[in-house]
Amino acid sequence: MMNEPLVIAYDAKRITHNATGLGNYGRMMVEALVRFAPQNRYLLCSPDPGRTDLRERLPRVEQIEFLFPNPPRRGLGKALWRSFGIRRELPPETALFHGLAAELPCGLRKAGVKSVVTIHDLIFLRYPAYYKWIDRKIYTYKYKKACREADRVIAISEATKRDIVKFFGIAPEKIDVVYQGCDEQFKREVPQTALQSVRAKYALPQHYVLTVGSIEQRKNLLLVVQAAARMAEPPHIVAVGRRTPYTALVERYAVEHGLSERLHIHDKVEFADLPAVYRMADAFVYPSRFEGFGIPMIEAACCGVPTVGATGSCLEEAGGPGAAYVDPDDPQALADRLTEILSDESLRRRMVDAGREYVARFEPERITADLLRVYQRVLTSE
Repeated sequence: MMNEPLVIAYDAKRITHNATGLGNYGRMMVEALVRFAPQNRYLLCSPDPGRTDLRERLPRVEQIEFLFPNPPRRGLGKALWRSFGIRRELPPETALFHGLAAELPCGLRKAGVKSVVTIHDLIFLRYPAYYKWIDRKIYTYKYKKACREADRVIAISEATKRDIVKFFGIAPEKIDVVYQGCDEQFKREVPQTALQSVRAKYALPQHYVLTVGSIEQRKNLLLVVQAAARMAEPPHIVAVGRRTPYTALVERYAVEHGLSERLHIHDKVEFADLPAVYRMADAFVYPSRFEGFGIPMIEAACCGVPTVGATGSCLEEAGGPGAAYVDPDDPQALADRLTEILSDESLRRRMVDAGREYVARFEPERITADLLRVYQRVLTSE
């Protein structure tokens, strides 16, 4: 499939600027494509070079080429170049453009370049209260326009596909679900010396329940603290993620319920240390009210940690039947599940085994094959 060499271009601003989230998604996709479809040339288009450390996360191979404007764009110029400048600078042999973050440059169809766009989530429409009015308007315009103009749309979960159909009226036949995976470092064993070093570095307790994600209202860390307050033996909670004003609400609740010494918030954990932080946890909880997919569920399963997710979005797709799930507004249900998991070694082993078996479907070779099928479908259509 697709054995003829192709030039495929990508909107790579997130790859060069974002250390997590959409940046990780783009880097993992490109790395997997180079590995399993090395015959192609992958052109990464960004308004400026961004961060050196992020570019260096990609393999240094001849198949990857960066395209930056000269001079690099700043401020509003970045957005203008991504919308109007990229197309003029694409080499004439470009066969396909993939918008990795819900946007496409203008004029691709007129230039004879076929296109694919990835939509990660429509949370700004599902939960508008979490977003500013102007941001909702901009996102809605950009995402809807990209879905209509693209030759194919990729949704990262069945839940996101349903939302694209519901909110934008896109025909389901135009949408392909291509899941995400996680970084390979989460699948590798971590030496005991490295575990001990990371524990000391972040002053981690001997036993803890872990949650990973920005400390914001939608991510719902408060549910975990509320659950701990209802447990006969409250566990230590380690939360890894960027602080927002919502963090103060969580910390205040912990103080009021005598849990301040059991809540450990770390907003500057190095990416290379995350696998060790996962592997030392007794359980992982992802209490988010809504996600486009939920990569931390996969990371935890790869690290051999029993996982608990929230119902209501796509986390069952990420965690599979071996994980546990609770209502994001039911702290007692979470307390009960954690009490059961933390007190039953046999249950933990079963959950870990089931999780590792399930996440095999998110291996890069399988995801890349799914992505290449989408490209093939676009390039062979009239």
